[in-house]
Amino acid sequence: MTHRSEIFELIDIYIDQAAAMSPSACTYLGKDLDQDKLDDLSIAGMAKVAELTREVLKKLQALTPIDEIDRIAKDVMNERLSSRLELHDSQEEHVLWNVLTSPPSDIRSIFELMSRESDKDFANIAARLLAVENAHKQWISTIAEVAKNGKTTAQRQVLGVIAQLESYANGGYSQMCKNFDPDFKYPAIHTAAKSAEISSAQTAQYLKNEYLPIANPNDAFGAERYAVWARYFTGAKLDLRATYEWGMADLKAINERMWAIAEQIKPGAKTLREVADFLDHDPKYVIKGEGNVVKYLQDFTDAAIKQMDGEFFEIDDRIKICEARLAPEGSASAPYYNGPSEDLSRPGTTWIPMLGKDEVSSWHLVSTWYHEAVPGHHLQIGTVAIEKERLSRFQRTAATISGYSEGWALYAERFMNELGAFDEPGIEMGYLSAQALRAARIIVDIGMHLGYTDFDGNVWNAESSRKLLNEQALLDADHSRSETDRYLGWPGQAISYKVGERVWMKSREDAKIRLGATFDVKKFHTYALKIGPMGLDNFADEMKNWDGK
Repeated sequence: MTHRSEIFELIDIYIDQAAAMSPSACTYLGKDLDQDKLDDLSIAGMAKVAELTREVLKKLQALTPIDEIDRIAKDVMNERLSSRLELHDSQEEHVLWNVLTSPPSDIRSIFELMSRESDKDFANIAARLLAVENAHKQWISTIAEVAKNGKTTAQRQVLGVIAQLESYANGGYSQMCKNFDPDFKYPAIHTAAKSAEISSAQTAQYLKNEYLPIANPNDAFGAERYAVWARYFTGAKLDLRATYEWGMADLKAINERMWAIAEQIKPGAKTLREVADFLDHDPKYVIKGEGNVVKYLQDFTDAAIKQMDGEFFEIDDRIKICEARLAPEGSASAPYYNGPSEDLSRPGTTWIPMLGKDEVSSWHLVSTWYHEAVPGHHLQIGTVAIEKERLSRFQRTAATISGYSEGWALYAERFMNELGAFDEPGIEMGYLSAQALRAARIIVDIGMHLGYTDFDGNVWNAESSRKLLNEQALLDADHSRSETDRYLGWPGQAISYKVGERVWMKSREDAKIRLGATFDVKKFHTYALKIGPMGLDNFADEMKNWDGK
């Protein structure tokens, strides 16, 4: 294979070497390597990955870029791998886990992405299910070892993962296999599911009986730890107090618009929560039945792809398929997206958690699916997947940067609002509530972890966070609780949405001023997506140099 440069060759080798250490990464990439295995979650296993990272970074520093494409590829890889290595060396990567991102949930979710086309595929599923027990034991050994150094996860997050493991143990894996093989053609996977359930129960018991008593009683990470994670998720150096104040002002402005719309929806309403409850029960928005929910979202996605292609975006034929599916039991409350496999044989997929219910209300789903599918995550991540001439394999498969990707997805919602997609009052309220949520995240995420005071003069905590999310971002009680737990267990990630959107919007508005009449929004979108994911500081600098072509 001929590479365009030494940097691209090094990156190509690294991706293969890293994948060889991670069967789960192979699943994401669509590679047929070690699909009967799970990742080594032991301290020693993760140390091997870190050692590979050090070796590659050293080699990368010695190489000189041949052009701008090379320069960006090198900068992005250097920043991301250095950040990850910092998290490993500080043992932060071992301590930060929660319902949304933890080894148990990663193990469970990887099965959803496995191929189910052949006898071999189902044999792999059975073998991987039998490997769950060892993976759980490796993870337990890791967190137990790190705990000896006084580093433990917060009790709130431990309780959340215990509940998640118990849902897996109480028929979660068996139901998954019934979905995969409803006719029981492959009995081995159903038997193996029982093994994974027993292991889930045992792991939950370990967490409950041995780890929880020594777990960190404090939710807040503090300024020093928070800054490390905020830089990791945004790729930017932030003035956290200024960012917090900006979030406060943004939420105030959004809420003012929400009240103006509220008068059209439910005249005389005393609270925004009252308006949300009214919309939740409005028959014109209610979709009943899981099958109907999936069909609604799939039809919506297909229509958005058709509508957006050509005038405002370039959507390659290879990424014009984006599936809508039900999220596995035990998932967190928020919808999410998985990108396509490296060879595009597995399409991008949006997932909706039903949370035990049999219906949803679409007033708040419209903006969410523009965010998750097109022109949001699917367009951004799908574009990266096919840009094989311009982007390195690291940029295409491993350079996940929340500030860039979530910032784009939130920008996509705003852009659809600019096009008039939310002109119906109920749908606009859904969009505004999503915007309010992202602004509220800045307030409560920074506020809780850094000990800032809330509107009543008390330090932000889980209770005041849930109250804000419920009353001003219109989340119901379950979602408010789930979101608050997420922020407390994933510091710095929640702020990346609004912080990223701000950078995307400023880049566009600066380009409009700089280019004047020659500015073309479709060209802006195309260029900004094709240069690939990078930290927000680097992205802002790159976009300042865009010549409008």
